[in-house]
Amino acid sequence: MTLPASRPLYLLALIGAILLLGSALYMEHVMGLEPCPLCIVQRVAVITLGLISLIAVLHTPLPEGNRRRPAARVYAALTTLAGGFGAAIATRQIWLQHQPADQLPSCLPSMDYMLEVLPFWEMLSLVFSGTADCAEVGWTFLGLSIAECMLLVFIVYTAFGLVQLLRRQDT
Repeated sequence: MTLPASRPLYLLALIGAILLLGSALYMEHVMGLEPCPLCIVQRVAVITLGLISLIAVLHTPLPEGNRRRPAARVYAALTTLAGGFGAAIATRQIWLQHQPADQLPSCLPSMDYMLEVLPFWEMLSLVFSGTADCAEVGWTFLGLSIAECMLLVFIVYTAFGLVQLLRRQDT
């Protein structure tokens, strides 16, 4: 089976990231769903995936004979890492959503406040631990929470990155 060229695939990945960010902003500003710290970290992962895809589309390392250039492998590896990171964060949030409410840590102060007051590493530790805010399911699609939908999205991006990483030539 011959895979399509990388450039159109990265363009689709970029369009997907733009649509995801647009959806997140719509949910926040129109639907009034306030993002929790783990949601914000997932947005950063989507932005990272979008930027990697944009650079891959614009740079388009052409193959050398039957081999791919090293830059193509770098884009694929970064896509795989960013997708895996996003999947890990979404998995953490899903785990929090399935915990009893009395076992969850209390709510965190706002991200702006934590960035101003706390040292960077302490703020990151609090954000990644998750809180009751992160366990709240405020919206579902086909019975899946936003975190569950994002886990599926990140799995697709990770698989895309792995396929790009393992392919031998770019047609």
